[in-house]
Amino acid sequence: MKRIHKFFIMLAVFSIILSEFSSHSAYGLTVKEEEDLSRQIMGVIFKYYELIEDPIVVEYINTIGNQLVSYLPERLFKYNFYVVKTDTYNAFATPAGHIFINSGLLLAMKEEEELAGILAHEIAHVYCRHISQAIERSKKIGMATLAGIAAGVLLGTATGEGEAAEALTKGSMAAGQSAQLAYSRENEIQADQLGLAHLTKAGYSGEGLLKVLKKIRSKHWFGSDVVPTYLMTHPAVEDRIAYIDSWLAGQSEKSGPKSKVSNKNFERVHTWVLTRYGDQDTVLANLEAAVSAHPGDPQVHYQYGLILARVGQRDEAIRHIKIALEKNAFDPYILNDLGRIYYLDGQYQKAVSILESVYNIKPDYSDCLIYLGRTQMELGQFKAASSYFHQLTEKHPGYKEGFYLLGQSSGKEGNLADAHYYLGIYFIKKRDRKSAVVHFKRALKHTNDADRRQEIEKILAKLDKAMSGKKK
Repeated sequence: MKRIHKFFIMLAVFSIILSEFSSHSAYGLTVKEEEDLSRQIMGVIFKYYELIEDPIVVEYINTIGNQLVSYLPERLFKYNFYVVKTDTYNAFATPAGHIFINSGLLLAMKEEEELAGILAHEIAHVYCRHISQAIERSKKIGMATLAGIAAGVLLGTATGEGEAAEALTKGSMAAGQSAQLAYSRENEIQADQLGLAHLTKAGYSGEGLLKVLKKIRSKHWFGSDVVPTYLMTHPAVEDRIAYIDSWLAGQSEKSGPKSKVSNKNFERVHTWVLTRYGDQDTVLANLEAAVSAHPGDPQVHYQYGLILARVGQRDEAIRHIKIALEKNAFDPYILNDLGRIYYLDGQYQKAVSILESVYNIKPDYSDCLIYLGRTQMELGQFKAASSYFHQLTEKHPGYKEGFYLLGQSSGKEGNLADAHYYLGIYFIKKRDRKSAVVHFKRALKHTNDADRRQEIEKILAKLDKAMSGKKK
């Protein structure tokens, strides 16, 4: 059933591609066509794949990605970066600059150099319009063939599914036809060349791309005898490794070793993804062993404390977080997690005391704002809670849960106009138009602000138009 489900996801995506763009004959797609196509593909991705939407993770990966994008000669699209919650080692890009990295690949990395390397490669694919060109070429392939190839590529990326990929691929390919949808060897080398150029401009050495490629290679669950090389998400891995190795050797001869990029932010986000989104039992067992092997390492105690909190062992979690704080007494991130665990344990006065001290150091820190607001809610301080949630939504507008929390606290305050307004925004961000309409209509009944009323009426008109178009 899982394989069938994945097949129909890909079938839906590529049905969109063919139905929307089969009438165009120019080489590649226009910028507008890519953007239109991207919106529809993103709708499918958001529907079927779980993304990590934690602002700490989202903001970090977008900071690294957009730093690399800033070195492009021209930017036709607004680039956005996402983390998909899945164990497989992969990264990919859609048309119009949406770039995804799987959490499994992120957790396999050891440094920011690796993350920057794979993002630079995917940015280069978008910049070179490789996706647009591949779609244009794919029009020459029949619908059944294209759908089968697409499903074969997807199924071939997961453990134990190589046979299904092979069956779909062979069953869909007509004699003498080649798979034109996948990136070519030339596409991949060009993306590596441009990616390396942008990496060096951004202050990275380029070694990270080589390291991450080797990790992707180590996780190929099928060989060329099962699925042909041109069906792999990233073909020509061996050729690419050889090319990058040679390029790095040349750079070393020219300029000597590069200065090291700080890994502090990477390590913090890596720890966050590991302990909050990694496989709970595996992470717990590994960190328990790590604490036994390295009892003097504060970072290990910190990580172990975070996973203990996740599994509900909060007394032990607090003990290990305090051990980590002995050598990092003023670290706002560790202090914040101690406050968060006190909140989870129902010790609200201790939580608010610690979280307020963190807020004084880092007033923009999303997790501090979230748990300060939640703690104030539990203490019945709804106005204070709303103040923190307002700051959260202003400073981190991409975090949709912030609007839900603000709607809840506003309602507890008795401010029904704001409560329904912010809940309406929350449901828009969740792509739940029906619920959004319900809350905006209720907000309209309660608000006396003329500007707010006008804004809500415009939103409702747009929602009505979108819902009417969907029905047609």
